[in-house]
Amino acid sequence: MQLGVHYANFTHPDWQSRLADRLDETARVADQGGVSLLSVMDHFFQMEMLGGPPEPMLEGYTTLGHLSGLTERVRLTLLVTGVTYRHPGLLAKQVATLDVLSRGRAVLGLGAAWYEREHLGLGVPFPPLAERFERLEETLRVVHQMWGDDDGAFEGTHYRLAETVCVPPPVQRPHPRILLGGSGEQKTLRLVARYAGACNLFGAETDVIGHKLDVLRRHCEVEGTDYDAIEKTVLVSPDAEGWQGLVRRAEALAPLGVDTVVTMPGSDDPVAEVTTLVEEVVPRLADLG
Repeated sequence: MQLGVHYANFTHPDWQSRLADRLDETARVADQGGVSLLSVMDHFFQMEMLGGPPEPMLEGYTTLGHLSGLTERVRLTLLVTGVTYRHPGLLAKQVATLDVLSRGRAVLGLGAAWYEREHLGLGVPFPPLAERFERLEETLRVVHQMWGDDDGAFEGTHYRLAETVCVPPPVQRPHPRILLGGSGEQKTLRLVARYAGACNLFGAETDVIGHKLDVLRRHCEVEGTDYDAIEKTVLVSPDAEGWQGLVRRAEALAPLGVDTVVTMPGSDDPVAEVTTLVEEVVPRLADLG
């Protein structure tokens, strides 16, 4: 099992002057310490649960581009890109660029979007949920075409592209891994089975995660895709038990076939926290297989 680090909170002491230095050092520690996946959020505004719009939030792909130059091993993703944030042709180009510049470490994290306030705040259209899922599936189709051999037109209900050219192409073959965030059984997990190479489930009880993975397996059977080839990641919130609690949570998830547990630094010192994670948690997860 592997460890992912989700850097979601930029509000640390003296963030006005130390935000970049703290983020950079955390990324270096994660990269050198064996963390498998490093992610930041794709939001315009900070989420309400972390203080809302008055708190700092960096633009996601600019941040990943910056981190790609500071790291050498860790995979880089947004957890996750909202489908409403970028036209799918631009999104495919951005992730392809990240993959080239990071020498094959980009992951496309994608979801249906949910944070209405930031859309309204910056004037970005926020269609109803059903339409967002329609756009999510079309975006997945566009991305696959952009990263494949067909550079012709794409005609969908919501998106029309005259040319799906992507030069240079991504380094990874056949393309960067696509990770879909969310646990919806009828839509999200079906889309994972049809289009994606990874899923991200939120840190519910172990039996709930097991049920969601059973649903995903059934979708894979219907779609004719290889369930075992899909990376199963679970976002686990930090708790009062610290790294020991994270290890116990991972031990419970390992028999379900979870490949990667992702945790969020929750203290005022993410560098020290991630240092502890790479020293104490990474080797223990490796022992889980």
